Amino acid sequence: MPPHASAAPHIPVLIGPLIQAVAPVHGTWLDGTLGAGGYARALLEAGAERVIGVDRDPLALQMARDWGAGYGDRLRLVQGTFSDLDSHAGGVLDGGALDGVVLDLGVSSMQLDEAARGFSFTRDGPLDMRMSQEGPSAADLVNTATEARLADILFHYGEERAARRIARAIVAARAEAPIETTLELAEIVARCLPRPKPGQIHPATRSFQAIRIAVNAEFEELAAGLEAAERALGPGGALAVVTFHSLEDRVVKRFLQLRSGQTGGGSRHAPAVTPEPARFALISRRAIAPDPAEIAANPRARSAKLRVARRTDAAAGPVERAALGLPAPALSGDR
Repeated sequence: MPPHASAAPHIPVLIGPLIQAVAPVHGTWLDGTLGAGGYARALLEAGAERVIGVDRDPLALQMARDWGAGYGDRLRLVQGTFSDLDSHAGGVLDGGALDGVVLDLGVSSMQLDEAARGFSFTRDGPLDMRMSQEGPSAADLVNTATEARLADILFHYGEERAARRIARAIVAARAEAPIETTLELAEIVARCLPRPKPGQIHPATRSFQAIRIAVNAEFEELAAGLEAAERALGPGGALAVVTFHSLEDRVVKRFLQLRSGQTGGGSRHAPAVTPEPARFALISRRAIAPDPAEIAANPRARSAKLRVARRTDAAAGPVERAALGLPAPALSGDR
């Protein structure tokens, strides 16, 4: 049985704290990163009248047609990106507003577990990494980008200190033959770094994260998705975002600070801005982290953070991207 065909239930990260933070759950929610459907199912069971499940991965929607059949019209499936979630919601609600939006920014286990998707540095497969299965792949990026651009991506999206060394090694390797598989790339990266000690992450972890982010334009999607959620939510509607690394969390944190009037004095990542009317009210001023029991049951949850806010009645508006702490390649629009 292929990994994505498993009937084992998917337990979404931080779902208990999320449901508690947004209670009572009601009305229409949009799950912008449907994946295996854990959040959508939990919201439906908690009292949502309807959930719009959005995913750019056609495999996620194919799976959802099986498990979602029991929910009937309460679950609506849409293929697309969450950066357009207000358009997706509008097509279902006929101009109405959403009562909640949830975004789980992690890579789904079904993507990691299937070698053919090319996300994993421990499973040999084609160097792909495209969530939508369309457009330029990781192989295209790795084999055509300049050394300088590769180094920039590795450093800013993966926080990889050896970015220049790895970029140089990639360019040298592809001069001999195209880099076509995940294990080829993982081995090139590993040769540039010290052998990991027990308990340390795989040497290719940061590089694979960086390349995946670049291939899928994840930070551009995130900034646009947060703006779209602001437009789509009605007063009192909840926005819940689960992140899995510090770069994502920084952007979500900064967005909610800006939109709730908690701008502070700025930083080297985000300059000070003039306060505007609060579009959100923070439900929790600090990120919510998993407790030890959840981490023990699901090690993937270890790095997760949940941020939740409620929409006010202030009019939506654009966000200054430079104020969000986006990594440099995302600000430049360089893909």
